[in-house]
Amino acid sequence: MSATVAPYASTPVLAQDRLSLWLRNRRWDLIFIILSVFVVPLPYIFYLIGTDVFSLHPDVSRNIVNGFVAIAVGGPHMMSTLLRTSFDGEFKQRYPMLIRSSLIIPLVVISLAFLNLTLLLTIFFFWAMLHVLHQVTYIVELYNHKETAIVRKGSSVTLAARAIDYAVVLTCLFPMAAYKISQGSFAVGTNDLTAVIPTAFQQPWLFFVAAGVFFIAAAAYVVKTISEYRQGIINWPKTIFITLSTIVFFPLAAFPNLDTAFQGANMWHSFQYLAITFYIIKIKQQYGNLNQSAPLVARFSNRKDSWGLFALSTMMLVGSVIVFVVVYLLAQLIMPGIDPNRHFDTAYYTAILSFLWIHYYHDHFLFTNFEALDAAFK
Repeated sequence: MSATVAPYASTPVLAQDRLSLWLRNRRWDLIFIILSVFVVPLPYIFYLIGTDVFSLHPDVSRNIVNGFVAIAVGGPHMMSTLLRTSFDGEFKQRYPMLIRSSLIIPLVVISLAFLNLTLLLTIFFFWAMLHVLHQVTYIVELYNHKETAIVRKGSSVTLAARAIDYAVVLTCLFPMAAYKISQGSFAVGTNDLTAVIPTAFQQPWLFFVAAGVFFIAAAAYVVKTISEYRQGIINWPKTIFITLSTIVFFPLAAFPNLDTAFQGANMWHSFQYLAITFYIIKIKQQYGNLNQSAPLVARFSNRKDSWGLFALSTMMLVGSVIVFVVVYLLAQLIMPGIDPNRHFDTAYYTAILSFLWIHYYHDHFLFTNFEALDAAFK
C-alpha cells in the first residue's frame, strides 16, 4: 500500500490544509475519523453469519469476533498508548507518578477476575463507554482548537456551544443501556451485569431520566447547528463527526448481543485512535525530539507511512497472550470444574483488561492535550 493511502500515513501538512477546518486534510479526516463509521456494523454482521450461516454456537461466534477485533485493531490501539507514555522518556520524567500508579491496575483486574467477574465486567463496560465518548469529545475539542487557534483566530466557540456538543455526545449511549437495566436484562456475553447493579436503578425512572436528558441535549444541538449554519460559522467537519457519532452510538445498547454490538463501536474507536496517535507521533518526530525521548518508537516510525508503529503496537500484544495463557492454566487449578465459558472469560478479560485499563487511565490524561497537533500547523 502506498504512503498516500496507508491507513496511518502522516506526511507533512500542506499549506492550504493548515487553514482548513479539517484536523489534517479532508481525505484523511473522512477516511480515518468520520467515514470509518461504516466499520461499526461489521462485527455484528459477522457474528450473525457465524450463528445463522455456519451454525456456530452463539458463544463460539462472539468469541471469534471478539478475538479478531482484539488482534486486528483493538489490541494494537490499546498498546499504542504506551508509545506516547511508558516508552517516552520525556513523558516518564515529567509524569512519574502516572506511570508508577498504573501498576496497581493489573492487580485490581486479576483480583476481580477471580473474585467477582461480573463486577469486573460491569466496571469495564461503563468505563469503556465513558472512554469511547471521551475520545469523541477530545476529537471535537481538537476541531474547536484548530478553528479558534489556527483558522479563525479570535473567533469564539462559546462555552454554551461546547456544552451542547458535549451533552449530546456524552448522553447518546445511555438511554438504551438504561432501558435494558430497567428491564433487568443487561448482559455482556454470558455475564448478567444487573446482578451487581442496585435494584433501585433497575426501575423505569432510570430510562426516562436518561432518555429525557439525551433528547433535551439533542434538541439543543439541532437548534445550535441550524443557528451556526444561518450565521455562516458552522464547522462542517466537527458537525458531521458529532452527528454521525450520535446516530451510531444511540442504538448500540439495544442489540440482544451487547458484547458483539459494542465491538463495532470499539472498531471505530480503535481505528480513529490509531490514526490520531500515529499522527501525533509523526508530528513529534518531524517537529520535536522523538529520536531523543523515545528512540525505539522513532526507529519504528522511520517509514513514511505508519505501518512500523502499527507493527510495534501489535508485537506488544505478546504481553496479553502470556497473561491469557497463565491465567487460563491457573483458573482450572484455583477453581476446579469451572464452567467453560467462565474459564475462557476469566482468562480473556484478565489478559485484555490489565492493559486496556492502563490505556484508559493514560488516555484520560492525554485527552486533555488539545495542542497535540499544533506543531504541524505552524
